[in-house]
Order: sequence, then C-alpha cells, then structure tokens
Amino acid sequence: MTTPDILPILIMIGRPASGKSEIIDYLQKLGEAERRDKFHLGELDVIDDFPMVWTWFEEDTILSKRLNQPRVHTDEQGYFKYIYQWDLLIERLNLEYDKRRRDNPKLHQTHTVIIEFSRGSQHGGYQRALPHVSGDLLKDAGILYVAVSYEESQRKNRLRFNPARPDSILEHSLPDERLERLYREDDWQALTKNDPDSLQVNSVHVPYVVFENEDDVTSGQIDQLSQRLSMRLGELYRLYSRRPRS
Repeated sequence: MTTPDILPILIMIGRPASGKSEIIDYLQKLGEAERRDKFHLGELDVIDDFPMVWTWFEEDTILSKRLNQPRVHTDEQGYFKYIYQWDLLIERLNLEYDKRRRDNPKLHQTHTVIIEFSRGSQHGGYQRALPHVSGDLLKDAGILYVAVSYEESQRKNRLRFNPARPDSILEHSLPDERLERLYREDDWQALTKNDPDSLQVNSVHVPYVVFENEDDVTSGQIDQLSQRLSMRLGELYRLYSRRPRS
C-alpha cells in the first residue's frame, strides 16, 4: 500500500488555549493546493470534543434551572461527575470518525481529519486518553502536540474569553480555578521521554512532533506561524511515511 501524499489523520493536542484552534482556523483559510503542498494536509474535517462538552453544560443548565431536575453530567461547579466521562469523550470522537468513514469510504483521498482535545494529569492525562483512541484511527494518524507552559495557557485562556459567546471554539474559556485544577499538570513530557519521534499506543506506532508556541505565534504572527507549522508538519509527514507498519 502506497503512502498518501497527505496525512490522513492529525491528532492535535495540548493545553487549553495553547493555540490548537488558531492553527486549525489558519489552515482552514488556506487554498487547497497550498495546504496540501506546504503542510501535507487535504481538505479539513475537524472533530473536536469541546462542542460535546459544551452540550453537557447546556443540558445540565436546562435540567437544573428550567426543569428543576438533577444535573446529569456535571456538578454545580462545572466538574464532571465521573472520571470515565473523559474516556467517553474519546469514544465519541471515535464514533464521529467512524461515521465519516461510513459515509465516505474514500475520505482520505481528499481529506485530513483533525482530532482535537486536551487532557490534564488530574483526570489521567494523555496516558489514559490515547489508549481509548480506536486502532482504525491510530494506524493512520500522526500527533501534533502544541506546547505551552501552564502560565501561558492561563494567560491566553483569560485573554480569549468572550462572555457573549462562551460556546465559541475560538472564544471559549475556563474559570481560573477550573483551569488550574484540571490542566496545571500535563503528562506529555513523561509520556514521550523514551522516544523523540513515536508513541506506541495499543501496539500501534504513532509518530509525533511538538509545535512550540510559548512565544504565541498563533496570535497574529502569520509568517512565523506558517513557517513553523510547515516545518513541524513536514517532519511529521516524514515520520508518518517511515513509520513501522503494525
């Protein structure tokens, strides 16, 4: 089987407000030829777990404030009631991907599917999350980890908040106390310390690269963003092309 000239699946992870959504927004605005030639990506189909989480928040608000019924998903402070809900979100991402492949068996001839989520050590981190990603998804995936410190995540999280659009992909935000509790600690470095290029997840070798964004090139620095992203995705495509076949 020949390697496609685009990455079939890009798993994009990192702390909240690290720049993931801004990267996707930038890529979505490019022409098809530039996105393919410069970044090894096809047309983009984005599957993000934030809209799923936000639906849970909205449903609990309706239940508690309008129907006078118990909250189903979260407590009054907005924390999940059960830790397995984090696993459920990954399984929902798998399901959405499966539905895309069902409806378009030739999906990856034209499209790159982007899977986006964040995980902190408090609820199991990426060590817990990634094994829940399906094998069908992992075998055609590469990972782009957007790296920022907790302090930078907090700064950007505060900066982007728009109270008029709390459900917006680009303008949503977490309260400081929730961000600190859920995302201060991140297990990415511990997870990748033994291999600079690849993770083995459920016996699948998944190549990865790190996009350093402590200097926030995703906020209006288009030339720097383009150059850095091209270098990192170019490296990821190279690793993907040479990955061991499981």
